[in-house]
Amino acid sequence: MKTRILSAIVLALALTACGDDDSPQAARKTIDVARAFPNLSFERPVDLQNAGDGTDRLFVVEQAGRILVFPNDPAAASAGVFLDIRDRVNDGGNEEGLLGLAFHPEYKTNGSFYVYYSVSDPRRSRLSRFSVSSQDPNAADPASEEILLEVDQPYSNHNGGQISFGPDGYLYVALGDGGSGGDPQGNGQNRSTLLGKILRIDADRAPYGIPPDNPFAGNTQGYREEIFAYGLRNPWRFSFDRPTGRLWAGDVGQNKYEEIDIIEAGKNYGWNVMEGKHCYDTDVCATGGLTLPVWEYPHSEGQSITGGFVYRGAALPELAGKYIYADFVSGKIWALRYDGQTPPVNDLLIDTGLNISSFGVDEAGELYLCAFDKRIYKLAEVKTTR
Repeated sequence: MKTRILSAIVLALALTACGDDDSPQAARKTIDVARAFPNLSFERPVDLQNAGDGTDRLFVVEQAGRILVFPNDPAAASAGVFLDIRDRVNDGGNEEGLLGLAFHPEYKTNGSFYVYYSVSDPRRSRLSRFSVSSQDPNAADPASEEILLEVDQPYSNHNGGQISFGPDGYLYVALGDGGSGGDPQGNGQNRSTLLGKILRIDADRAPYGIPPDNPFAGNTQGYREEIFAYGLRNPWRFSFDRPTGRLWAGDVGQNKYEEIDIIEAGKNYGWNVMEGKHCYDTDVCATGGLTLPVWEYPHSEGQSITGGFVYRGAALPELAGKYIYADFVSGKIWALRYDGQTPPVNDLLIDTGLNISSFGVDEAGELYLCAFDKRIYKLAEVKTTR
């Protein structure tokens, strides 16, 4: 009797180990992109934000100078104009325009938000504060603009454009190296200019303040005190991973490599000494004091990185904790697993063929992507393969 019972147990365990068509071990979920709001379209969408005020709305930035608002509902039929400053924005260059939007952490009570855009005559980038209308929560007051900062731009490309409040309550601002090719003015390594940097400022002071723990606060060498990190070429999109506090940035490369950096206070990310993990324009370079990227990919895979987010939503648990990013030229989307301890692992999720300009998250942490086919997409599980 004992022998037959043991035999039955062994057989059952063997069948369980082999699995059947319904076993989760045998299932593999496939990631694809799906149109998030089928009734809506946008002209050159370059940013997507939520206000963090519990209203579950989304805001999409159009490069020409408009911000549109709509309910976070797949059935949304139309989007209203939240702000229209096309009369102030210079979008003449491919990388110029209204490029960034950030809502104050206390937006629900103070109604303040910030934009970053290009201005002409002379060419420069502008960081401004606006206020929501006192009469309509879905409209801003265009006359409320307060200019915080302007930075002269020598060329029309490499404007950066990301702005975001960090977990510390300070406002972070990304600026490219000023443009052309190869950083001809040496801005990336020059700490007396704001170009080629990520800045950190106190937006609650007028026009803004320098956080006392900024790496160059109070220096006597003539370095700009706003600088948080430097040696960047064009950090088009960065994001904070709130659970870990890490600041992730996708820095657009020059001729050969695109890179992903973990941005930390005072660090030098190498441009234009380095492009990715490689010497730029020379076979020998001094790498002492430089912080190399956590990941790079060659131009055979893509030619313009679009930085994304560490996924913290609930809809796609297999992506939890992975940094999701894309390439604007190739349309590929990847998931990078990196914990700061073990070597990073990078997986291709999907080759979309889209020109993906930006990523954004809603209040629940679900991830969206903006594409230049006028649509907003989200990642979705579409089938199971065995």
